Amino acid sequence: MTNGNMNWKSDCAGAGPFLLKPAGKDYLWGGRRLKDDFSKEMDLVPLAETWECSTHPDGPSVVDSGEHKGKLLTEVLKAHPEYIGTHPKADGGLPILIKFIDAKQDLSVQVHPDDDYARAHEHGSLGKTEMWYVLDAAKDAQLVYGFYQDISREKLKKSLEDGTVERYLQKIRVCKDDLFYIEPGTVHAIGAGVLIAEIQESSNLTYRMYDYGRRDKDGNLRPLHIEQALAVAGRTGSQTPRQPMRVLKYQKGCAAELLCRCKYFQVERQLINTERCREMADFQTDSNSFQVLLCIGGCGTLFGDKEMLHFFKGDCIFVPADSIPLKLHGRAQFLKVRC
Repeated sequence: MTNGNMNWKSDCAGAGPFLLKPAGKDYLWGGRRLKDDFSKEMDLVPLAETWECSTHPDGPSVVDSGEHKGKLLTEVLKAHPEYIGTHPKADGGLPILIKFIDAKQDLSVQVHPDDDYARAHEHGSLGKTEMWYVLDAAKDAQLVYGFYQDISREKLKKSLEDGTVERYLQKIRVCKDDLFYIEPGTVHAIGAGVLIAEIQESSNLTYRMYDYGRRDKDGNLRPLHIEQALAVAGRTGSQTPRQPMRVLKYQKGCAAELLCRCKYFQVERQLINTERCREMADFQTDSNSFQVLLCIGGCGTLFGDKEMLHFFKGDCIFVPADSIPLKLHGRAQFLKVRC
């Protein structure tokens, strides 16, 4: 549910926030939790992913409130590059992409290239570094994270050809609120029953290595990218990823913890609860970067000088760089992303 009838205006004092409407993907492994849990009103069945904040041509977001309502986020940022900030940009668009992912079935075993390989072999595209925040996980849910031990290129190629690669893959139990940082070259797969928020570079490069022999809706085997995957996949045995120590920092009406900081993005989890205090939580972006608020629970309101914007679980809010001073009110949990 969204409320997009508040008309924020840009002026010399800065720009106001606006809601985004995502692009959807109906990959065969998806389910319907994005509809049931996050009120994503789309006709796609299944609904595997929603690209909540995106300027990628394969699935750009649409502005869903304010003076730019109905326009592609891509064209709004082209007209207002100052909204992105002074941080390096990705071909005039956003350097990041933010998603919800519902894995009703196992995703394919896959790997992503780094920036250097992508630029050299994929027409100048970005590589793909990503972070997963687990919103929910079924009992005994797992994900694939690299290999149990070192594996040679020849052995890996043969195991992919004869369908025995699963015996070498490291599988990790997944719980709600877990955090995983996936570097390029890490062989990985989200397992069935996992619901995540993903923050990544603005890239759609995926090399599918193994797909359990599944067929698409037309009865065809889904294409694999074995040679590309072998060229970029790390084959050294991976250590079992440990959950980082996370420390909540409190101030009136708000608590925050740093989830991830890398050269591409910074992600915090914030908990807002101003219902019992008289003061609202202050919020404002600087000139360096836009920020995105992805609401993963509860609801609240963003107040400006004269305007307000209501948000609910599942909503995604874009706050331009050098924004007007804002105040947050409500009881909500969200991921705050910046570059």
